Amino acid sequence: MTGRPGHPAGGRQRSAAPRAHPALAGRLGVPPVPATFVRRARLTDRLTRGVREHPLVLVDGPAGAGKTLLVCDWVRSSPPPRAPAWLTVEAEDNTPAVFWHDFGQALRAAGALPRAVGTARRAAPAGRPPRHLAAGLGLRQEPVVVVLDEFERITDPEVATGLDHLLRHCGGMLRLVLVSRNEPLLPLHRYRAADEITEIRAADLAFSAEETSALLTRHGLSLSGADVRVLTGRTEGWAAGLRLWALAAARSPDCGQYLKEFEAGHSTIADFLLAEVLDTQPAQTRDLLLRTSILDRIHPALADALTGGADAERILDELARANAFVTPLNGPWYRQHPLFAEILRVHLRARHPGLPPELHLAAARWLRQAGLPEDALRHAVAADRWDLAAGWFAAGPAVDQFLASTGPGRSAALFDAMPAGLEGPSAELIRAARALAAGDCVAGTAHLDRAAAGLTATESDAPARLTAAVLRLVAARLTGSAPGAEEAARTADRLRRAVPADPAREHQALPVRLFTDLAAVRLWSGDPGAARSALLAAVAEAPGAEHPERYEPLALLALVELLGGAVGPAERRARQALVEAGTWEAEDTGRAAIAHLVLAWIALERGDPATARSHARRVPAADAGGAEDGAAGSAGGLENGAVLEGGAPAVSSGPGGDPLRIVLDAVVRARLALRHGDPRRALAALAAAEHPGAAGEPSPWARGLIAPVAVEALVAAGDVRAAVGALPAGGARGPGLALATARARLAAGDRGAAARALPRTPAGPPATVTRILLLQAEVAAADGDDRTAGQLLARALATARPDRLCGPFLEAGPWPAAFLRRRPDLTAEHGWLPEPLRRPASSAPAPGAAEDAPPVEALSRREREVLERVAQLMSTQEVAADLQLSVNTVKTHLKSINRKLCTSRRTEAVRRARKLHLL
Repeated sequence: MTGRPGHPAGGRQRSAAPRAHPALAGRLGVPPVPATFVRRARLTDRLTRGVREHPLVLVDGPAGAGKTLLVCDWVRSSPPPRAPAWLTVEAEDNTPAVFWHDFGQALRAAGALPRAVGTARRAAPAGRPPRHLAAGLGLRQEPVVVVLDEFERITDPEVATGLDHLLRHCGGMLRLVLVSRNEPLLPLHRYRAADEITEIRAADLAFSAEETSALLTRHGLSLSGADVRVLTGRTEGWAAGLRLWALAAARSPDCGQYLKEFEAGHSTIADFLLAEVLDTQPAQTRDLLLRTSILDRIHPALADALTGGADAERILDELARANAFVTPLNGPWYRQHPLFAEILRVHLRARHPGLPPELHLAAARWLRQAGLPEDALRHAVAADRWDLAAGWFAAGPAVDQFLASTGPGRSAALFDAMPAGLEGPSAELIRAARALAAGDCVAGTAHLDRAAAGLTATESDAPARLTAAVLRLVAARLTGSAPGAEEAARTADRLRRAVPADPAREHQALPVRLFTDLAAVRLWSGDPGAARSALLAAVAEAPGAEHPERYEPLALLALVELLGGAVGPAERRARQALVEAGTWEAEDTGRAAIAHLVLAWIALERGDPATARSHARRVPAADAGGAEDGAAGSAGGLENGAVLEGGAPAVSSGPGGDPLRIVLDAVVRARLALRHGDPRRALAALAAAEHPGAAGEPSPWARGLIAPVAVEALVAAGDVRAAVGALPAGGARGPGLALATARARLAAGDRGAAARALPRTPAGPPATVTRILLLQAEVAAADGDDRTAGQLLARALATARPDRLCGPFLEAGPWPAAFLRRRPDLTAEHGWLPEPLRRPASSAPAPGAAEDAPPVEALSRREREVLERVAQLMSTQEVAADLQLSVNTVKTHLKSINRKLCTSRRTEAVRRARKLHLL
């Protein structure tokens, strides 16, 4: 261990004679505390507790950390007669004879030794203090505190051993406070193991933002809270740096602007650090500090590569032990204090103008070889070697950073400054990734074509061709092109097996990504079976929950299972996906959106719109086809059937442009709006999924998902003609479209056509089958066939029971509740139904009991307005004219009001609303 630079380290100087007491006066007094000093109670309290509970207190930190001032303030604030003894150590104290003489004088000056105790008559044995000190301390009634400032100057092991001996043989009457830039030679490990030491280290001495603000106030300065945090972060709370900055800023008319323009390399802070730290080091150490200042983290082997030496590990260890603004990190790594490194970089450029680019390039190659591609890229860019950086980036999995759900990663952000004139396949691949991330498939594909023209079939170009294939698959997913996706996936899978293993470009997550993107396109093109196979393969490639790419295929699996009718498994998959996304802090990002939307859909099917809204709100804004609380505007595109006839969804900016996700989001929000009684908002949400151009592939999956909701919204809006016109040409295809056709025909008054549109033996997901059975039952009841209606309702209840699908019954209007009240036998085994659907008509009873039950769902603002006018005995036509609505829209609102209040007539609805204080 080295002592303070510039002072003897270990020389005994046994011939030095003890000095007279008057010569010590200046070093036995407590230094003054400046008026700008900020007392920090958190540290002074630790000092007080430390000397009360432990024999040894160590205040250890770098130059300018505020160690001495902290202890000075604490000593000056100590009430007499307990004021500690003080000794500022000098270089000549680094011998036992001189040190113990001065130590004894400090005790006498503080009145800590009885007058009867004399001085040493002969030298003490090696490693032991003079006997008179231990004897005198043993006569005390209470412990004495001794502060030894600048103790880093003591490098003689004999002095340190003597202090340890004194602490252990003074009867507990000594409390030693050591103020040092580095760790003393005392056996600190024994004190730590015995819990006999209090330590205040550099991290403790660092100023917090609140303490920085207090210091600036003492200097007459004022900064905003954000600027205070910036200053504290830049200096890492280093006391001298903050004080020197404040002194310089006091001369500026605007200290906030001064902070923005502040250059540490040309300041009094630089002068302090260069004089106190850099210039005191040996030439070899100075060279290492200067050359490694370009690094965020310093590895000894990397430092040797930059200096051409072989002794970096020893030098870095000594600098860290000496608190010379070098700190050890995990493993073999170190770091320089960022402000110190900033100053050294300025100094390096001034002394060696052409050296920094060479150092950055050497560091880039070393880091690349060490398997640290992100660090290597940053240094390649700093060396202005864009060709090298682009080649490394495009040949590795890092290009996926452009497409991450949380936005471009650190490496991708570097390429924002890539020169526009940089040519070559690698640069084109980077531009393609950026364009696809922005949803611009046309530009992305053009860049991919230019990259392909420059790539060869050689082994050296295989990694870049693999990246190109991955990006082709991304483009296919954004456009919904199944043929393009299959071809790109085959090419990528073949190339990933051919690319040689290399830690710098290992595609560990690539198989998961390939299978997931391929599955999304297969689902979009209407092949859920093939999509499921690809998703199971993706999950198999990432068997552990710790895999960062696993949550998206889990979410898509949940969607496939939900649409296939497996509600329970879908719910479990979606929740698992969110748990794993949370592990990577991605539960509220685009790739986790599918899981939230699946859970929102399930909540709607179970009659729980509040939970559905909660999940829908977790979907990022970029994915929102139309915000539930803000979507508005015309639904013209839907009313003419454009989407239902095969239009593709819009591709929005960023990763949120996944068309599958956009459609699902729009459908969920539309269904939420319908449950809220707002069909226009539902239509606006669906309109956001309509493609404005024609870049995407038509999707039978999207058409089948949107059609039933669109028709229901148009019927609810009172536009039956548009609902009929929105039906697909050529008749219904699939149970969902059959249901949509029947609803439109029934709303148009054609019960026969509605009945013919529905299959005799419905098949499909339980929720769809339940809705078909309910619609068949409604037609039968309207025809007066209560027996058939009852049988169909019983089948609907049995179908919905396993997954507790209350939603279809609540959406069907007031008639199921009225019918089931007359037939309580149908609901006897269905306790999962909401109470209004289970209450028999004969039990309606005790006045006020049923009417006091809360509504099934809250009334919307428009429904309240309609109900208020009905309570004023307005007719349907009068309500429509007063609210400037169509008559059909008013009727739709009245149906919704009756459903929510579990009534069948408007007068009954008004009475219940008044009972519930809704009017």
